[in-house]
Amino acid sequence: MSLSIVFHTPEIPGNTGNAIRLAAVTGAHLHLVEPLGFDLSDAKLRRAGLDYHDLAHVSVHPTLEHLWEELGDRRVIAFTTHTSERFEDVSYDADDVLMFGQESTGLPPEVVADEHIDLRVRIPMLPSRRSLNLANSASIAVYEAWRQLGYPGGA
Repeated sequence: MSLSIVFHTPEIPGNTGNAIRLAAVTGAHLHLVEPLGFDLSDAKLRRAGLDYHDLAHVSVHPTLEHLWEELGDRRVIAFTTHTSERFEDVSYDADDVLMFGQESTGLPPEVVADEHIDLRVRIPMLPSRRSLNLANSASIAVYEAWRQLGYPGGA
């Protein structure tokens, strides 16, 4: 099993394209929960993902319930600004699921409170800043988890 990234209802194709590339270069599995704010054939998504689309493991889920069924009992870590727990203080496991919300609003409160969420963490920022770019946030989190795990499979 490997790390998984979840984008819950992403809106911007370029961010998802970058996440596809991130999944391809780290071996993570990218899960997208619908509705998506774009079509998967979008040129901006394809361009951001370059030629990595065939190298990435990507699954699209029609609902959050479908995602939970597929993940089983894996630990889910939600990234949100509504917690004081910092992402680097977590000891990551190889089969962890790192979950992120949409670009404009983050994870909705009902998802953050969902019983399937095991941990809620934040990426530190300067005060008065609303958020980081979605693809950048996922990259920061995946690389911290992968670093802790010793970069398995990495060169």
